[in-house]
Amino acid sequence: MDGQALARVLPPALEMGLRHIDTAQIYRNEAAVGDLVRASGLRRSDVFLTTKVWPANYGKRFDTSLDESLRHLGTDHVDLLLLHWPEGSDVPLADQVGALARAQDAGKARMIGVSNFDSARLAAAASLSDRPLATNQVEFHPFLDQRRIHAATRNAGMLLTAYCPLAVGRVFSEPLLAEIARETGRSIVQIVLRWVLEHEKMAALTRTSRADRLEQYRGLFNFTLGRDHMAAIATLGVRHERIVNPAGLTPIWDVPGPPQ
Repeated sequence: MDGQALARVLPPALEMGLRHIDTAQIYRNEAAVGDLVRASGLRRSDVFLTTKVWPANYGKRFDTSLDESLRHLGTDHVDLLLLHWPEGSDVPLADQVGALARAQDAGKARMIGVSNFDSARLAAAASLSDRPLATNQVEFHPFLDQRRIHAATRNAGMLLTAYCPLAVGRVFSEPLLAEIARETGRSIVQIVLRWVLEHEKMAALTRTSRADRLEQYRGLFNFTLGRDHMAAIATLGVRHERIVNPAGLTPIWDVPGPPQ
């Protein structure tokens, strides 16, 4: 999201109580995020900031690029620092993980983790790290079967952070989701995000440029989905519709299906 879109939606989001802001070097909006957080009047400790290091910076520029991110964000640390993609760099994975640890040792990141890692790469990263990796941030929505990477992330003691949960709007044309929304008296947004949150050890990231949609997030924590609804939504994963798949950056994705 660019600065103008953030200026429309981030202040009211913070005002209503949302506290986790996810950004990245490649989004080119860290400075806008920093300006808006400062303007909110909230204490730094009240906001959870995540940013991600771009693969081109995994080598000698890692520390410098992180310092630039912190300067843009107007803070001396982020709460969570992630490697953005597992490919796109010839820097060995051990050095990438070591750079995360170095940032944590320097107090520039409270927690560290990865994003867009498949099961094999996740296991390798965990084995190379001498400290806990907090999360693996991956695409996760009803139309993509991600059971294997969810199980691998959970079994590694990590949280899966689900991005793109609304499948860039595809959920709004899905009859099953509309039916469940009618049955429960909820919106499709609430149904899908609730479905994500009811998975074990999973958090949700979602994006909107419309402030009028923020109100739907208030109702996420005063209802649950029944087992039948959870199972019905899971059946949509047979489509295996992956949305975020940039050439040169992606790993060999886990095949669909239950964990082995």
